Amino acid sequence: MKRGSGILLPISALPSPYGIGNLGRCARDFADFLSAAGQSYWQLLPLGPTGYGDSPYSPFSTFAGNPYYIDPEELLRRRLLTPEELRGFDFGGDARYVDYGQLYKERWRMLELCAPRAWSLYSGEISAFEEENRDWLPDYALFMALKRHFDMVSWQQWSDEGARLREEAVLEVYRQELAGDIRLFTFVQYEFFREYECFRAYVREKGIQLIGDLPIYVALDSADVWAQPSLFQMDEEARPTAVAGVPPDYFSEDGQLWGNPLYDYEAMAADGYNWWIRRFGGASRLCDILRIDHFRGFESYWSVPAGEKTAKAGAWVRGPGMALVGTLGSWFYDTPIIAEDLGITTPAVEELLESSGFPGMKVLEFAFSPDEPSPYLPHSYDAHCVCYAGTHDNAPLAQWLEEGDPAELDFAREYLGLETDAPLLWPLLRAGLCSVASLFIFQMQDALELGKDSRMNEPGTTLGNWRWRLLPGEAGAALAAKLKRLCVMYGR
Repeated sequence: MKRGSGILLPISALPSPYGIGNLGRCARDFADFLSAAGQSYWQLLPLGPTGYGDSPYSPFSTFAGNPYYIDPEELLRRRLLTPEELRGFDFGGDARYVDYGQLYKERWRMLELCAPRAWSLYSGEISAFEEENRDWLPDYALFMALKRHFDMVSWQQWSDEGARLREEAVLEVYRQELAGDIRLFTFVQYEFFREYECFRAYVREKGIQLIGDLPIYVALDSADVWAQPSLFQMDEEARPTAVAGVPPDYFSEDGQLWGNPLYDYEAMAADGYNWWIRRFGGASRLCDILRIDHFRGFESYWSVPAGEKTAKAGAWVRGPGMALVGTLGSWFYDTPIIAEDLGITTPAVEELLESSGFPGMKVLEFAFSPDEPSPYLPHSYDAHCVCYAGTHDNAPLAQWLEEGDPAELDFAREYLGLETDAPLLWPLLRAGLCSVASLFIFQMQDALELGKDSRMNEPGTTLGNWRWRLLPGEAGAALAAKLKRLCVMYGR
């Protein structure tokens, strides 16, 4: 990766009059802002279709795109909607926050209106897209159609065991019965990827690289697990035997019980990790650089017996290590990969990171403990790392400065050579920009000096996250000029 600076902003947070950001004009406008601001990178959050809780880290498919990101104005241009029809939808009136409940109701009503017209006008293109993506799209479209049929409950709770356990005769009946919904979900994916390719081409023209985010695990309630349960630690009834989490620590005496099904790495190794190769292939189709979330899980992972109420009863299990990491590195040698190596690591994790050749992460909000030297302090970096002011799971800098440990903030001022009570936000951004880290990433909220009400996600909570959005005009010319001056000054 060339030395540069970038901004973390999910597509959902772009300003638009349609309730949530999309891949159309608002995305192009933000790319224009990044270019004017001297930024070389735009980091996104996972792009998959979200379910309960609206988390992009628990999508219904690791291969599919989020229907909410389809641009209604593009549907107008493509003659799939009329202006009168579009004016009849209410996607929520709050420009600052996404109303996911309203969005779910109205977006799907809009897409259902468009689907038959799309199949009539563009059937050849849609069928070609379906054929190009036959390794995942038919299963995904059928899975989503079945979820609709069973009132959107998890496939683990479907009342028809034949559908749940993928008995072919039963599935064939549903393919006929639910053909309309299957065509709807197929059209939606065609339109998402068609628009995404146009968006990505525009971003490239601006000289900006997209950084994607790949969660290490997939959701239990996903087409991925339903379609290939043999690749996960499941019993003969397709129920998880063990699930993912993290052990008890200073922050939580019970640990964290994530509940994702764990991979059966032995089964995956049998065919050369084909599923992972396809997954990385799909992700690299969307982005120039990939960040692997929870990279340490490849060395060893916390396995909790299914049915436990907390993560306490779990144990560390050895992961695939370089057998998988090396396979991905050799297949995708021209795709830069960032390893999220935050938290408590071990010599084995550090050895895996070094063997992989991937750069790790440094976070400024974790750097200023006055009690012991931190590896996140900028003077300790080498160039082969990525520095973040904070990630999507961290408080925006303004909130951290308001609520943080006074001793840490005092040490930060001393470290940066500031007077007592001097403002810290922009000096912290400068510290990341002037560091030797090859890449510095900060949240858009930090550049706008926004606090608690702009936080994207608070780990350990399930409601109220992923909602914040830019307002029209906030990413303005004056801010772009300020950021560009800093990038020029620090060689980014």
